[in-house]
Amino acid sequence: MNAAEQATNLELASKIATVVNLFKLEFPDAKSDLKPWKNDPETRELVDPDSIDIGFHFPGISKSWRSRSILIQIRFYQDPINDSRRAIGVEVAGFDHRGEAWRLSTVENWGFVGESLPSSEVGEKLKQICRHILEVFNQASH
Repeated sequence: MNAAEQATNLELASKIATVVNLFKLEFPDAKSDLKPWKNDPETRELVDPDSIDIGFHFPGISKSWRSRSILIQIRFYQDPINDSRRAIGVEVAGFDHRGEAWRLSTVENWGFVGESLPSSEVGEKLKQICRHILEVFNQASH
């Protein structure tokens, strides 16, 4: 679900802003997009209500990224027993003019799959950002 729609309280808005800042600190040319999904019925059917989705767009095709746009989906699990919500993984996909070029999932082996993979340097930075995202969303509130 679009990050802009998920920012329903100060704590979530602050965590979303932290993710944007983490990404832009490593990749300052990227422009953030808190509403990467269209607001039409077809798209709404595909959107996961248990995710926070943030897009990033580069000014052109990046050779090191092998993509022009990045979609970060932070996946959550709502525990019905103690009514807690925690981040269980991050999915990242890179897109070029043909569509999805590559994907990274932290749920299984933290490996990249796709036809045009990002450079190893970008891949390591992205994995580090994913680790930070999980820390940000799973730290206890005070």
